[in-house]
Amino acid sequence: MIETKNLTYSFDEENPFEKKLILNNINLTVRDGEFLCVLGHNGSGKSTLAKHFNAIYLPSGGCVFVDGIDTKCEEKLWDIRQNTAMVFQNPDNQIVATIVEEDVAFAAENLGIDPKEIQQRVDWALDAVGMSKFKNHAPHLLSGGQKQRIAIAGVIAMKPKTIVLDEPTAMLDPKGRKEVLKTITKLNKEYGITIILITHNMDEATLADRIVVIDSGEIVLDDIPKNVFSDVEKMKSLGLDTPQVTEIAYRLKKAGYNIKSDILDVEDCVEEILKLCQ
Repeated sequence: MIETKNLTYSFDEENPFEKKLILNNINLTVRDGEFLCVLGHNGSGKSTLAKHFNAIYLPSGGCVFVDGIDTKCEEKLWDIRQNTAMVFQNPDNQIVATIVEEDVAFAAENLGIDPKEIQQRVDWALDAVGMSKFKNHAPHLLSGGQKQRIAIAGVIAMKPKTIVLDEPTAMLDPKGRKEVLKTITKLNKEYGITIILITHNMDEATLADRIVVIDSGEIVLDDIPKNVFSDVEKMKSLGLDTPQVTEIAYRLKKAGYNIKSDILDVEDCVEEILKLCQ
């Protein structure tokens, strides 16, 4: 669905004459229907990489292909952005209407879709994110998690093949975070939409099929969550945490207890600790 070949990007907003290397020789393939998570500390280049996936940024070197289309092909820009939609941190920045269903319809209307089909898409999108009963509400009266789900509904009403979410839960409380993550997982597993999640939250990353870790503009890890997080020392050396249960298992193992190191969820952790008590 998305492929980068030797992707390099240089940019310095403060001094455009002395460009800084932000991405360096990134080679990455995102498969159709995959749930990919991109991790990295602040300034690692993960958000910059995400903005290459729908041609917000264009490569300084190398290429990015979205569903087989080179993002440097200007006449195909509309197709690229219809196929790969983005959801950002602050849902208020993506809400433009005073009624929920009008907001969800906005992007589809800009695509010139027939009004009857737009209504069908809006109803489907609101149902997919569990917000149908709020269709006639004012967005500014909703919670942060509900607003973010409305923003996601507006995106999926365009029926993109891929959704890139850049820190979508960063401004949400635990309840809102849970709502949004449930929605993201549903869109991937039930509707087959390719998901690329940029996050700082390690527990969110455990939901993905695959994790890519970026450091100083380069991919340093690319594997399934269990393999990435089981190497706690490596993650710490990159300035990253691990899920809490993985950290518990790591400390117990370091203290001499015979416990698995690839634990990612509470149930597995409890089961392993109970074994130690027998």
